[in-house]
Amino acid sequence: MSPRTNRDRLLTVAVGGEVAPAAFGMNPYDVTADGRAIIVPGMGSVNLNVRVGDPALGWVADHVEPAVSARAKDDKENVGFCLLSCVGNRATVTSGEAKGATGVVTGKHGGIEHVMIDFPGEVLERLAVGDKIAVRAVGQGLALSDLPTVRLFNMDPDFFERLNCEIAGGRLRVPVAKIVPAAVMGSGLGRDNVYRGDYDIQMFSPDIVEQYGLAGIRLGDIVAIIDAEHSYGRIYKTGAVSIGVVVHGASAIAGHGPGVSSLMTSGDGKIEPVLDPKANLADILALR
Repeated sequence: MSPRTNRDRLLTVAVGGEVAPAAFGMNPYDVTADGRAIIVPGMGSVNLNVRVGDPALGWVADHVEPAVSARAKDDKENVGFCLLSCVGNRATVTSGEAKGATGVVTGKHGGIEHVMIDFPGEVLERLAVGDKIAVRAVGQGLALSDLPTVRLFNMDPDFFERLNCEIAGGRLRVPVAKIVPAAVMGSGLGRDNVYRGDYDIQMFSPDIVEQYGLAGIRLGDIVAIIDAEHSYGRIYKTGAVSIGVVVHGASAIAGHGPGVSSLMTSGDGKIEPVLDPKANLADILALR
């Protein structure tokens, strides 16, 4: 059975930000989990050669954000921009050489508080730091009519429908590219909500990486996190299942790794992940 939602009662709100500058602290060094000091790019600006569908690992980078990183200049305004923007929302460039070009929101990155937006390659070449971007924000408050204990977050209702989930045996069957154990989830734990930001898959355990095939994880992959509940923040809970999307790349910093923004959660095991190698934003939204 196809899931029914309340999409006809959701608000659609115009929110906006701009292309963010490349981000570094006053001390530009990162210290890796094995004690090395490194300086590499990753967060902010326009990444001209990294988009959803590309590998999350292997770049000479840290927390690489695919395509465009955007934020509002004012921190309070940025809260609304990050909170209301949802995966699959349409984004339109409203200033600069690429004015009028359209893209798609692909995720959110906590800490730095960026919204990631994918644009075609020829648009990326024309974008500049400070160019303004308007997002047609809709999706927060999306709910299932037939499975009320499965909570939904951060998804445009059109994107949710394109996921091709189905209800069978009293559970929501969700296509996912990878299954991840909650034991390796790190930075981002402890927030009181999942409407902004993400949390990271730690890649420092070779046996877990091999067992779950995590070396092949891609930016934009839909993943299932087993024994994790995201209803009111991210917690470890046996029997729970949460679904998210990989929004940024790997990191060598302790506790960090590819980041996952929350999309769905069930504390009572009402989500059934189904492995599908095409469960990636690039395929689902035909971005590449």
